[in-house]
Parts: sequence; C-alpha cells; structure tokens
Amino acid sequence: MAAGYSSGEWLRHLFTIGRKKDCDKLKDLLSQKYEGEAILCKNGRSALTLALKAYFNPGDAVLVNGFTCFAVYEAIKAAKLQPIFVDIDRETLNYSAETIARAMADRLEIIRDKGSKIASEPRDDGRERSGSRDDWPSVRGVIVQNTLGIPVDMREIERIAKKYNLTIIEDLAHCAGVRYPDGREAGTVGAATVLSFGKDKSIDTVSGGAVIMRRDKQHEIEAPSKLPRLSDHLRARFYPMWGALCRSLTYIGIGGALMRLLVKIRLVERSADSKLDTSRRLSKFEAKRAYRQIKDLRRTGESPIREYYFVRDRAELLKKLQKKGYYFGGLWYEKPVSPERYYKQVDFPEKECPNALYVSEHIINLPIYYTKHDLKPATKLINQYLEKGEKGE
Repeated sequence: MAAGYSSGEWLRHLFTIGRKKDCDKLKDLLSQKYEGEAILCKNGRSALTLALKAYFNPGDAVLVNGFTCFAVYEAIKAAKLQPIFVDIDRETLNYSAETIARAMADRLEIIRDKGSKIASEPRDDGRERSGSRDDWPSVRGVIVQNTLGIPVDMREIERIAKKYNLTIIEDLAHCAGVRYPDGREAGTVGAATVLSFGKDKSIDTVSGGAVIMRRDKQHEIEAPSKLPRLSDHLRARFYPMWGALCRSLTYIGIGGALMRLLVKIRLVERSADSKLDTSRRLSKFEAKRAYRQIKDLRRTGESPIREYYFVRDRAELLKKLQKKGYYFGGLWYEKPVSPERYYKQVDFPEKECPNALYVSEHIINLPIYYTKHDLKPATKLINQYLEKGEKGE
C-alpha cells in the first residue's frame, strides 16, 4: 500500500516532471554503479526477460529459488527457457551452494537414466537412439534473488556456478544496496543485473525496471522504445495517493476494502498482474524518482525488506490482525510461487522443495507501509501464534 509514500512523499511523486535527460541520467548512474550497459524497462519481469534472452538459448534451463514470485517464472517462460526450482533454507529463504550442487547432481543423474532408457527404445524409423543429453534441456544459468534482502553466500555459489559452467543473473528486486558476506555489493557479480522498481521493492517508483548487461552477450537484444501506455502511466502516478489514503483508513477497518474496490475498477493494478512487455520503456518521471532513490542507497548494505515469522493458524491470525485495523493483504506468501491465483500455472515440484512448501504455509512478513511503532500491537499478537522454536520480538 504505497510503502514509503507518506508525509507528502506521494505529492512529490504525483507532481514529478520527468524529461529525457532523467532517463539518460538514470542509465548513466546504473552503468557506472554496476559496470555495464543499462536498459530501462516497463517493469522488472520485462527486464529479467531481456537478460535471459541475451545470455541463454531457447530451450535452456535455469535454476531458480524455490520460494519466489510468479513474475520470475513468467520471465523465464517468456524467454523460452525452463525453470528448475531449487529448495531453500528455512532461515535464509534462499538456496545455498550445497542445494544447487545437489540439484545439479540429481539433474545429471536423471539425464543419464533417461538417456539409457531412450537408447534401449526403438526409434520410429527403426534406427538406434543415441541417448544423448540433447534429449533434455541443459542447465545453463542460475538466478540469484536474495529473498527479502537476505544475502546468499555468493562466493560459494560462484564456485558451484564455475564448476557447472552456469551463468549468474542477479535479481535485485529485494536487495538493491545489500552486500554479500564477502563485502561485494549485490549486482556487481553476475553476467547481468536486474532491477525492479515496483511496489514495495528496494527501489519503489510503483512500476518500472532496468537491466544492466555486465558480460558479453550471446544474443543481441532490442531495447524497449515504445512509450508507456497511458493507463499504466496514470496508475503509476496516482497509486501512492490511493495507497496513502487506504493506509490511513486501515485504522477504522475500511482501508483493505477500499483498495480491493480500486483494484476491481482498475484504478490500481496488483503487482503480480503487471503485464510483461519488452517493447515499452520506463516513464520519464519514474526514471527521475528511481535516480534519486538509487543515489540514496546506503553503501553498507540494507536490512531485509520485511521482517518475517513462521506462525501456525495463519488464516486465523490474519483475520485477527484485520480486526485490529492491519491490512496484510497482497504480501509475499501463500504458495512457493506467489500469488496463489497463478500457482496452478507453474507446475511446482512440491515433493522436491519441502522447505519452500513449509515456508509458504507458515510465513508472515510485516508490511513496510507501517512504522515499527504502529506494528507493536500486531507483533504482540503475532508472537502468540509463533511456530514452536521460533522467536518473536
């Protein structure tokens, strides 16, 4: 609900005037910061699609976090690649070098088994099958997302990526400004760096995104050139105003209902519903807003976007929080690939990702559109629902 847009900030957003020079300044800033060629995009999923198309061939497979959002899956499919979900650690919400190595070993074993079975079966034309690994897509890359701003051990992931010749793509939607344990900043390691400027992201201009190509590309891609759609532009302009209004009304219990109405009449677009379109570019006023926010990033690293807890009876807890005036709707949980309304499209391997499944069933993350002071009563209630062994504040 327009996190960070309070105390008149939504007014500055509404009346910001952007020009072409603001897009140029943003591209120059991103190119310098992440040492590559910057391209501004309609949204984060469009930026990720361009990165994947630049570095992989259609039919390749890429490893992806087992606890993620539909936008990542959609970008992978739009690039005509195959996602391979890797299970996560419950504490970090990320996969590790060990789980990546295990996933690669399992994948190679399956390929060998499939190859031997294929080789023993006759072809339609009567010739012997080769049983080659070409029958299965090769894993060529790994997408690192640093879930909720929690950094992975990038040094170890680099080691595994080098062993299996995997290209690293860094997705900074949650972690712009964060530093890895070895001190390097997220976005300065992989072949490409992807940013989302969507709602409640590290850089929040309501919509928009960017990709920075940091290594030689396999394929040339066409940068977005079309203007943003007027409807998208207006929704991005006015969303902070609507969000601030709804947030203020949560204290009398109607903020959530108003937001749902605004979504229904299409004055507000839910983040997961933003259309992927690699032909349209970032709005000029959003480029100006993004430039200012990126300039202000702390160089020492950022805290996770949202604090999180594992709770029992989550549906009951959310109802009680709503009665107290807290709107927790639209946050990142429900299913391993959220939101729930898109989950059936994913064909997620639940048996292979038990930790991701557990996390999606028990996690609750605190919205960042409330202050810590405002959240004290909510945290007190959440502590009553903590899973055994979990600690509250």
